[in-house]
Amino acid sequence: MLTLTDIGVRFGGQVLYQAVNWQLNPRGHYGLVGANGSGKSTLLRVMSGELPPTTGTVTQLAGLRLGTLGQDHFRFDERTPLDVVRMGQPQLWAALEEQQRLLAAPHAAATDARDGERLAELESDIAAAGGYQSAATAATLLAGLGVPLERHERPMRELSGGLRLRVLLAQVLFAEPDLLLLDEPTNHLDITSIRWLEQYLRDCRTAFVVVSHDRHFLNAVCDTIADVDYQELRLYTGNYDAFESQKALAVTQRDAEIARTEQRIEELQQFIDRFRAKATKARQASARKKQVEKMTLPEVRRSSRRSPALRFEPLRPSGRTVLRLAGVSKQYDAQPVLRELSLTVERGEKLAIIGPNGAGKSTLLGVIRGATAADSGTVTFGHEVSVGYFAQDHHESIRGEQSAFDWLTAAGGTAHVPTVRGALGAVLLGGDDALKRTADLSGGEAARLLLAALMLQKPNLLLLDEPTNHLDLEGREALMRALQAYTGTVLFVSHDRHFVSNVATRVLALTPGDAEDFAGTYEEYLERQGQDYLVATRTSRAANGARAAAAAAAAPAPAAAPSYTQRKVQRRELIALQRTVERLEQEAHATEQALAALEQAFADPGYYQRTPRAQVAGAVQQQEALRRTLASTIAAWEQAAAELEAATPVTAP
Repeated sequence: MLTLTDIGVRFGGQVLYQAVNWQLNPRGHYGLVGANGSGKSTLLRVMSGELPPTTGTVTQLAGLRLGTLGQDHFRFDERTPLDVVRMGQPQLWAALEEQQRLLAAPHAAATDARDGERLAELESDIAAAGGYQSAATAATLLAGLGVPLERHERPMRELSGGLRLRVLLAQVLFAEPDLLLLDEPTNHLDITSIRWLEQYLRDCRTAFVVVSHDRHFLNAVCDTIADVDYQELRLYTGNYDAFESQKALAVTQRDAEIARTEQRIEELQQFIDRFRAKATKARQASARKKQVEKMTLPEVRRSSRRSPALRFEPLRPSGRTVLRLAGVSKQYDAQPVLRELSLTVERGEKLAIIGPNGAGKSTLLGVIRGATAADSGTVTFGHEVSVGYFAQDHHESIRGEQSAFDWLTAAGGTAHVPTVRGALGAVLLGGDDALKRTADLSGGEAARLLLAALMLQKPNLLLLDEPTNHLDLEGREALMRALQAYTGTVLFVSHDRHFVSNVATRVLALTPGDAEDFAGTYEEYLERQGQDYLVATRTSRAANGARAAAAAAAAPAPAAAPSYTQRKVQRRELIALQRTVERLEQEAHATEQALAALEQAFADPGYYQRTPRAQVAGAVQQQEALRRTLASTIAAWEQAAAELEAATPVTAP
């Protein structure tokens, strides 16, 4: 469907890759991986035709429909999200707009017949393209990606940047292209939306290429990994874990081949040096020399993958109790975010704060560090606690036009040039990169600069708000290992499931206005609670059995079985959810029947000629209202059905 032939891309003197050959197959689910700056996004631009390659050709099948994630957040300011999503199918959207224009414009009687014929044609085209289900489909996509139902028909200008990106992602999914090109689609998505997108991509019959630094996401959706490294692209069958194993084996084999060749050359050279002066061996030495001249070592290119050397060491230990929250509450616009939250954190704990967007994760970190005032309650730090903070929005911490070196000198609290230079080198900002203006740093570079500041500050309590967002996979692994080795205390927010699973020793699961504190690892939390906020499918007990058994001695005793009163409350809630689901199903069915009756009337070839224009316009308005009602009912039904599924007890096999 799309073929890259001998593609090379060069910017000035920098070669990103050369001789790239890649044939994409229908229904192929490809993950495009590589270090930050290796050219992954550039390759997507080449594939879409946005950027011509330096060398080589891109060949597409005739009529291939490409879907790319738009980046112009402000293009649709006056449109509603429902309209923006439906614009993903331009022909359908043009037909819908023309229909509205014809119905709204005043016409003379002489032109009514012509317009009636055109309206009948449009009706047929819209029905054939599924236009009368388009509002419901768009609403389902928006709801799945976490755009609140009440925002679906409000202007785009009222949405945050993150929600606008979700609308644009829904637009490209609605288009149902032959090939999807998605660059970091999980950025700005919360946990629930990432899970929904995983399921959508797993089930879709469309081919796609996705760039992501989320290991679990790549494992969940990809069947082939395209690796950009060593200025080339190589394909590996399987998900990310399979790719990692295959690549490690390939590197080992190549290193072994180089070592064997070098050893053979050395042996031949020793023979030459030893016997070339002897007449009886001169001919043999000459033959060996020709052998050496013909031997070539495999070309060794430098990998673009580099790992930062992160190490966090507290200057001094804190007291045993690091942090105590008592009755902390916070609300916005009368909506409770944190409600009577009480929490005690001990030295050495690594607390993962998880939950959907809007649950109060960043708000909680803001309250703890004093940047956000709680409505009630107290926050108390223990003895000798020193706090280091990593901001989700890097501009919150990195401001001004100074160089990375000057910023780190001030933020790290040291003027010792070798120390500052060493920290910059450890986070891959050595040499001239240290002199870059902070305003010119990429997201990954800014994230690493913040981590360098934490290394120099040496706090014993780290508050980290989405620290992995702009890090590549190597950076995430390095941070994960550094936090595992850190002897201080960590409170962190993250949507990266691999990261949370390997760092957290305790889990605080937030939902709007509520919190659940679990003293154990994330896998143990899943074992006992069963609600996985971070993974699309529940982690199997078999996979976690060994780890759970090893921690059993230290783990708290299982929670007591619910009391009779608690069981009654749970049953009442379950029955209420069941009734809600049934009611919404009935409402959706009734709305669909009303829509079907209108569509049947519209399908009559003579309807527009014999029906007064005002009556046609009223019927079309009624149709639009029914579509909106159906879309909102379906979205509400899906949410209630998901809550019912989560609340229904799982029976043992």
